[in-house]
Amino acid sequence: MTDLPIRKVLQNPDVAGRMVRWAVELSEFDVQYERRRPIKGQVYADFVVELSSTATHQEGGDFKWVLSVDGSSNQQGSGVGVILEGSNGLLIEQALRFAFKASNNQAEYEALITGMLLAKEMGAKSLLAKSDSLLVTRQVTRGYQAKDPQMAAYLEYV
Repeated sequence: MTDLPIRKVLQNPDVAGRMVRWAVELSEFDVQYERRRPIKGQVYADFVVELSSTATHQEGGDFKWVLSVDGSSNQQGSGVGVILEGSNGLLIEQALRFAFKASNNQAEYEALITGMLLAKEMGAKSLLAKSDSLLVTRQVTRGYQAKDPQMAAYLEYV
């Protein structure tokens, strides 16, 4: 279900290139086109209650959160991906695109900070953070020094 005008695109005789191949591939299936129905407000309320009860439930035991982060930067912009997992099966995923220019290392630090703030908001007391950035992980674990002033500021914040 989607609100995108996919029916018009795939049934348009003037489509070209890759869209023609998709239209041909999908034509052998009985594809039904339906508009997405509005989401009821109760869904949001249930979601908030579920997250609130999870955050308060974890205070009693040795509940551990696992944070996986990745940041990226290229010519088109930069952004981060954050996955926060609780031991009770709760999974929160976030993807953010920045409105500012950032280097790859800055994006990695921004991802870590975003994830840590999310974990704090969820009430996490114990957090295992994972990153594929050697520079960030070594600076945080004090294996490398932060010589660049911007990296030192990020490290100080973390």
